[in-house]
Amino acid sequence: MVKTYSIAEVADRFGVSHRTIRYYEEVGLIHPKRTATGQRIFTKKELTQLQLIFRGKKYGFKLDEIKEMVLLFEEDPTGREQLKRTIEYGEEKIAEVTKRLNELEQLKKEMEMFLDTFRNDLTKLEEEAK
Repeated sequence: MVKTYSIAEVADRFGVSHRTIRYYEEVGLIHPKRTATGQRIFTKKELTQLQLIFRGKKYGFKLDEIKEMVLLFEEDPTGREQLKRTIEYGEEKIAEVTKRLNELEQLKKEMEMFLDTFRNDLTKLEEEAK
């Protein structure tokens, strides 16, 4: 028999709210089955999809990019196409992060330069006040 999990168990497992899980269902990222009473039941498949979703969010992927990867996995059980697309997205993210790091490094240099100027100005003002 297939092991199933409730929404509470899934939310606890990933450290998110029930609402987050429901949201991912609403936007079509996951498709848990329902019991006769309407309760969502999650299998290993949905857990794997959620793990992919949360990993994608952690690394800054947009929901439409994550959705594409989840759908690719459903279409190609070997995972080959999903891996190819994930590599493409990953390379794009690395380029974005590198660009952002360069921008932050430049900002840091500018701030350090301003602080040095302000320190020198303060020193001059204090010397003039003597």
